[in-house]
Amino acid sequence: MFKEFETGDTVLEGIEFRKDEVQYNLIHQINGSAGAMKLKTAADNLIYAHTKGYNPWLWIAPSLGAAQRVQLVQQLASQLQETFLPGITAEPEAARLFAETWGGIRNISYHTHMTMHAYQCPVLRQPVHVEGNLRLAGAEDADTIAGFMAHFIQDAFGQSCEPESMLSLAKATASAGRMYLWLVHETPVAMAQIGHRSARYGRINEVFTSRDCRKQGYASAVVAGVCAKLHREGLIPMLYADAKNPDSNQVYQSLGFLEAGTIADIKFN
Repeated sequence: MFKEFETGDTVLEGIEFRKDEVQYNLIHQINGSAGAMKLKTAADNLIYAHTKGYNPWLWIAPSLGAAQRVQLVQQLASQLQETFLPGITAEPEAARLFAETWGGIRNISYHTHMTMHAYQCPVLRQPVHVEGNLRLAGAEDADTIAGFMAHFIQDAFGQSCEPESMLSLAKATASAGRMYLWLVHETPVAMAQIGHRSARYGRINEVFTSRDCRKQGYASAVVAGVCAKLHREGLIPMLYADAKNPDSNQVYQSLGFLEAGTIADIKFN
């Protein structure tokens, strides 16, 4: 019923998947990851993509009827019953269906860890009257990025995190040439990263404003700057925003981001 597919498979170019491409954009990154498990049906109406150590992503074509969805998920869960899964990420109904089915087989409970709205920005609305300028981060910014990353984890997930523990990742991020900083009087006050580029979209993540510099438009400015760069490359900016954070959702909407579906991040207990 399910077969593995390679990076160049046409399943991600199918008409049905393209309709949900923003919502499921992270599958493009998994598709290009070495060692990822990628399964699909022969009819290209279900995709399962899993990088070890992370939640797998599950897409089911909306055109399928309820009975077909249940049948496919039961077959998939049965095939994966010996596979360790930390959770499942998908459209909320599909995520719950898989969690109930696979969790029932393994006698494991689950909870919804996060609900995210997917957004795309086909037309950018530039913020006005925001002081500062955009700059690509370099190796000299590793300490700043590490501090921002640590505070981001604390704010977003409530987890204690020291900047020193993020320094190695910060150095790699700076070297990758995808992190951008917003500077005010040459001092970094906010950051945003181009997490991944696919054929049609550029995904923005790691959006953060220094705690003592908030409510001054810097998050809007840095995201707008990155969006403008992606537009110049011919890509549509997209991102995921925590549904429980109205401030960030409002910021993105004010820049022209349009909601393009919801994703549930479920964890197994």
